[in-house]
Amino acid sequence: MGLPNGALPELDAEDRRRLLETARQAITQAVRERRSPQLSDPSGRLSRPAAVFVSLHKHRHLRGCIGHVTALEPLYRAVADAAVSAALQDPRFLPVRQDELADLDIEISVLSPMLPVDPAQAEKLIEIGRHGLLVSRGRRRGLLLPQVATEYGWTAREFLEETCLKANLPRDAWSSGAAVEMFSAVVFGEKKADAAYCNST
Repeated sequence: MGLPNGALPELDAEDRRRLLETARQAITQAVRERRSPQLSDPSGRLSRPAAVFVSLHKHRHLRGCIGHVTALEPLYRAVADAAVSAALQDPRFLPVRQDELADLDIEISVLSPMLPVDPAQAEKLIEIGRHGLLVSRGRRRGLLLPQVATEYGWTAREFLEETCLKANLPRDAWSSGAAVEMFSAVVFGEKKADAAYCNST
């Protein structure tokens, strides 16, 4: 079962280049100058609201990853905000320093809308490499991007279990009352890097 046609934005090479440039500009200004990025307002696809995650890697290792699961802002601004948060506010890492900027690789994931998953059908519905997962129960929530399962060679069940653990839930919570949602993503970056374990806001 795939996600509805048209759920993912069409982003050409120029769109992707501009978004990566926006992310790097935002991080550089925030780290060096401690100020919010000054962004020009683009038209077209980049001005439409979208859910976005930005992953930062340093020497192929995760250095920060934060994003939004709902489309609250124009795409270009959501990318800038997520990039700065990934650099400075990921609680798992110290804030990015100026001397690290040149070593950072940026990866952007633009998400489709979430689609609820029937736990009884979850293992059959999830396509490794195509779908990401969000598992939640109460205030606990864990999200893993589509590329994570591919990088680690997980089965659909392992992907479900790992997403539950990301939410600080028992690994079988997906089949015992937790809400499971899946999504697709347009993923692009400056370089190929390891899979990202991301925080959602």
